[in-house]
Parts: sequence; structure tokens; C-alpha cells
Amino acid sequence: MRSFLGGITETIMGEPARRASVQRNTKETRISVSLDLDGGGRFEAETGLPFLEHMLDQIARHGMIDLAIKAEGDLEIDAHHTVEDLGITLGQALHKALDKTGIRRYGHAHVPLDEALSRVVIDFSGRPGLEYHADFARAVVGGFDIDLFREFFQGFVNHALVTLHIDNIRGRNAHHQIETIFKAFGRALRMAVEFDPRSAGVIPSTKGSL
Repeated sequence: MRSFLGGITETIMGEPARRASVQRNTKETRISVSLDLDGGGRFEAETGLPFLEHMLDQIARHGMIDLAIKAEGDLEIDAHHTVEDLGITLGQALHKALDKTGIRRYGHAHVPLDEALSRVVIDFSGRPGLEYHADFARAVVGGFDIDLFREFFQGFVNHALVTLHIDNIRGRNAHHQIETIFKAFGRALRMAVEFDPRSAGVIPSTKGSL
């Protein structure tokens, strides 16, 4: 029996459950993230940032990750600290949950939404790196400063220890552009953390470690 991000220990198709919960408390933010990499795409969030929650829901749904997030931050200043620390905490939780033995390691996805198209490629390399290329049609969507998405992904890669390439290839509607990025990120993440039946018990690197 499963419960959404509950505390039980179980195995999934012979593999250990891949779950983690992380809390990050600073003078600027208080954030908790719980995830299950082998979930069904369920999502719960309370951040005070509805548009960001809409994007995080794309990660859960398209990554087939159960994800629960609670964040309290100094939104009276702006959303920068909350968004960056959410990326950091999500990266920490993913790093904690993932044993890289037998995974595919690499993931990629192209996702369209009407006129917009984005590509995301991820490598669980053990080395943080971000290439982020997006020229958005406007600077604010749903009251949210979209420059902060770069900070979110930078915080994520620094703590998940992944190499991440994000390219918005085209688009005229900023909402569409952003949504294709997050959907593609979820899809690429899902591919990368999947077990590869031909690599069971093997670290996918000639070095023997990641």
C-alpha cells in the first residue's frame, strides 16, 4: 500500500523506494520539499506564488514525481529568495532520493505548446552546470518576474549536481514559452532517473562513479 509521500518504507518493482524530504530554514525563507521519484505525478504546494506553483505542477505531472512543497519567504520584498531557495531545496531532495546505480543518467525532451517549443537535456553527471537560453516575449506573467526562473534552475543544478541545458527554441507567448520549459524539464528528468534494465547494478559512467 502506498501513501502520498508518507513515511512508510517499501520497494517498487524490486527496487528500493526513492523518496526524500528536506527542510531549509534561513532568515529569509522556510521551505520543505518531499518527493517520490516513483510516484504518479501528484502535487501539493503552498508557496504564495500561484504561477510558480503552476509550473512546479508541470514537473510533477510530466516527471511522474509525487511532490509536496511548502514555502514561506520574504515576499513583501520580492520573490527572489523564495524562488531560489525552492530550487536549492528541490535539488537537495532529488540528490538525497536518487541512487544512480542502474539509472539511464541522461534525459532529454522537446515539448511544444501551440507556437512555443522548448528543449531540455539533463545529465546526472555529479557536476553542476546550467546553460539557460530563453528570450521571453515579456518580463512578467501572472504577476511573476520570469527572470527568477533562471535563479530557480541555478539553485537546482547546484544542489542536485546535474548538468542542465535549457533552450526555448521559439515562442511568442511568454506563458507558453515557460510552460514548455517546465514540461520538458519534467519529461527529461523522468527519463534520466528511470532504471535501465540493461544496466542493472551498474553506475552509468566509465569512471565507475557519478
